[in-house]
Amino acid sequence: MEKKKKSIEKAKTKPKKSRLRILASGDIHGDTGLAEKLAEKAKKEKVDLVILCGDLTLGEKDTSNIIGPFVKRKKKVILIPGNHETVATADFLAELYGAKNLHGYSVKYKDVGLFGCGGANIGLFQLGEKEIFSLLKKGFDKIKYLDKKIMITHVHPSGTKMEKFTKIFPGSKGVKKAIDSFKPDILLCSHVHEAEGIEEKIGKTRVINVGRKGKIIEI
Repeated sequence: MEKKKKSIEKAKTKPKKSRLRILASGDIHGDTGLAEKLAEKAKKEKVDLVILCGDLTLGEKDTSNIIGPFVKRKKKVILIPGNHETVATADFLAELYGAKNLHGYSVKYKDVGLFGCGGANIGLFQLGEKEIFSLLKKGFDKIKYLDKKIMITHVHPSGTKMEKFTKIFPGSKGVKKAIDSFKPDILLCSHVHEAEGIEEKIGKTRVINVGRKGKIIEI
């Protein structure tokens, strides 16, 4: 009886895992005013992590004051390239500001695994569907042991509502295959501006087009 009582007391005092609070945005396209607003939002909302889902620039015309506003407010930043910048540019920004380029890689925050792939199946930084899937698998394999997982891409999956908002940008079959194979809890993407804020489910995966205004997510 005494042992049972002690085990109950131990269970009650066991610390709960803290949730990961994220501000996710995409398609900033070199808009420094928007970057400042998002950075201020990140500070106000007390997020643990800022995730930028690609198209940081507009055809790589300017890279200044896009990541800086977040770093100035002491926020951790994860980024991936979109179809408007190359991996080299994303690497340059990550190194310059102490951020993390998740293109083909993974990272763990608060027991949540995050993995990603930038670029798209169209545009300046164009990837084939097999390469998109392969890069996502490379990242996933390092964090697959974790209970909670977030996949980060620029392009949206094929066969989703987001495809109906555009006739120019097809969804990615590689991203869709990754969702079906890896079953992440959440997929964060952007790319289709008209689909900003759209959410849907693929199996158990919550698919979110985070858009330019940014979205607060907890997991």
